[in-house]
Amino acid sequence: MSFRLLSLVVPCYNEESCLRALYASICQILPSLPEGLEVEFRFVDDGSTDGTLSVLKELRAGDPRVHYQSFSRNFGKESALLCGMEAARGDLVAVMDADMQDPPSMLLEMIPYILSGEWECVATRRVDRRGEPVIRSFFARMFYGLMGWLTRVNLEPGARDFRLMTRKYVNALLSMREYNRFSKGLFGWVGFKVKWLPYENKERLSGESKWSFIGLCKYALEGMIGFSTSPLYLSFVLGFLACLFAAIICIKTLVKTLFFGEAVQGYTTILACLTFFSGLQFLLIGVLGLYISKIYMEVKGRPIYLVQESSDE
Repeated sequence: MSFRLLSLVVPCYNEESCLRALYASICQILPSLPEGLEVEFRFVDDGSTDGTLSVLKELRAGDPRVHYQSFSRNFGKESALLCGMEAARGDLVAVMDADMQDPPSMLLEMIPYILSGEWECVATRRVDRRGEPVIRSFFARMFYGLMGWLTRVNLEPGARDFRLMTRKYVNALLSMREYNRFSKGLFGWVGFKVKWLPYENKERLSGESKWSFIGLCKYALEGMIGFSTSPLYLSFVLGFLACLFAAIICIKTLVKTLFFGEAVQGYTTILACLTFFSGLQFLLIGVLGLYISKIYMEVKGRPIYLVQESSDE
């Protein structure tokens, strides 16, 4: 099996300090690529507020293989990934982060698996989380376990977005036009044969992660809502159990009053139960509201991103 063009898709958000090093690192491995395989760079500036766009223009001026799209504002990494894959012309497409946590040298290890014709995608997963806060690592492991339980999507623990894909795999991803995107889930949902390559965690070249703990929690919640209806079923079960519990308490109180003449007591218990069940109702309404909000955003039909400037224009 032969391929002619490899597209490297790199979402960027305030990565001015990393881009030159990433470009140089990728250029170092280009002579080792299979003969006849050309390369194009597809950088997507996700509304950066630093000099990211200026660096991309500089790289473009020195290398016509470099292409960029710059968003009108920050739309998020999911939108940047989609934009890059839509712009990519290659029959092979690789997505990777700009912060050097995804070693470009691993592309040389990925390509032979694709060339064998056995795999449609070669993906990477971290075998450790060195350099991350302990609490963050703990919740990350919980997230993968919970997603595996709630959904039918195969999420490999420690999976990264860094992967090499065939055009068939990319077209399958692009065929899903949902507004609320969760790439890790989409990668798993399309199926196909995926080869997983483990590697040790790499620290950022410079700067700090753009993902806050709250942002990661929101991202995890987006994935659960977007790929599972289990929270709705869980809400139903909790509501049913609450009603059953209330019915048992009512029957018990009625029997004690009618047959044993005991006075109804326990105002503290009543108050605690009312508070608990009121909170439970708000929780279940909130779950339902999240699903409705997703429907609301989907039916609006707004564009997933807006490009302000592009090297292809």
